[in-house]
Amino acid sequence: MIAPFSHPLYVMAKPVGSSCNLACRYCYYLQKGSGKMSDELLETFIRQYIEAQTQPEVLFTWHGGEPLLQPLSFYERALQLQQKYAHGRHIDNCLQTNGTLLTDEWCDFLHRNNFLVGISMDGPEPLHNHYRQQFRRVMHGVQLLQKHKVMWNAMATVNRHNAERPLEFYQFFRDIGCEYLQFTPVVETVDGQPVRITAESVTPQQWGNFLVTLYDEWVKTDVGRLFVQFFDATLACWVGQPPGLCSAGAYCGHSAALQPDGNLYSCDHFVDEAHLLGNIGKHTITELMYSDRQWFFGRQKHDGMAEKCHHCRYLFACHGECPKNRILPGNENYLCEGYHAYFRHVEHDMDWMAQALREGRAPADIMLTK
Repeated sequence: MIAPFSHPLYVMAKPVGSSCNLACRYCYYLQKGSGKMSDELLETFIRQYIEAQTQPEVLFTWHGGEPLLQPLSFYERALQLQQKYAHGRHIDNCLQTNGTLLTDEWCDFLHRNNFLVGISMDGPEPLHNHYRQQFRRVMHGVQLLQKHKVMWNAMATVNRHNAERPLEFYQFFRDIGCEYLQFTPVVETVDGQPVRITAESVTPQQWGNFLVTLYDEWVKTDVGRLFVQFFDATLACWVGQPPGLCSAGAYCGHSAALQPDGNLYSCDHFVDEAHLLGNIGKHTITELMYSDRQWFFGRQKHDGMAEKCHHCRYLFACHGECPKNRILPGNENYLCEGYHAYFRHVEHDMDWMAQALREGRAPADIMLTK
């Protein structure tokens, strides 16, 4: 019998696969398989996932597509199964949704069961609706979460459109009471062809300017008040700690994606035949995550970096970023220019904040007095 993973292991469960009630123009997942996870597979997943963990806490992540296309009864059943197989472990759940299907009933359930909810939105109405639509329904969902005191954060994409208005983007999330903000760049190629970038994709120059502009706004008054995942990850790298953001880590392979048919893939961004690890109905999650294919996938984050990365002064904070964005000749990351501009801009402040942590002070204190 293969032992559980020796470090934290995550599986992003897709209980309806790519099924969604929206069709966002930049979505990379729409063409992946859809369907609904059966009760039998749900039990297999929950049992195997808990058994695979070595930590006393277990985090379940429900993603899509749109996971609320599964009925409420699906998640009630999931909670029952989690308790059945917990064996004394603490279980947490987070759910990523576009927010349009949230109701009082859903929010009451999410609050009572301590779900953390991620809301997918791209800024104020003109920015959000440019590629996504349904802004007012999303905002209604946010208001319902706030009404029912559900823990929530925002997950935004940075695309060709909203990257041009970074201050408007940031101030919107601050104004609606968002306390934890995540964002990710849209980089998609036309029919998978290298260097042919879709019209929705952010440019390297936009990405760098977006990060710098947001950072300068955040650092004025919001350090320690509004948590921006990307800036937290940068600071973690600066002090030599795990960044908590896979794209900034040295290796991949700790977080897989599970489709509703039981197929497990190396990563949410690599749901394709080349990265199919196997089916959890035939092999355990632990076996699949220990497989040679997943080991090789994880190593490629480091071993497949462009040559220039090995000589970059910011390698410790970037590690070549996400392999899916290494689409330029020589395996160079498409966003490299933007990242370099950002790291160069924040370097001095990150040195200050890292020193604050080493001295046992909060980063906010040193930023306000420097």
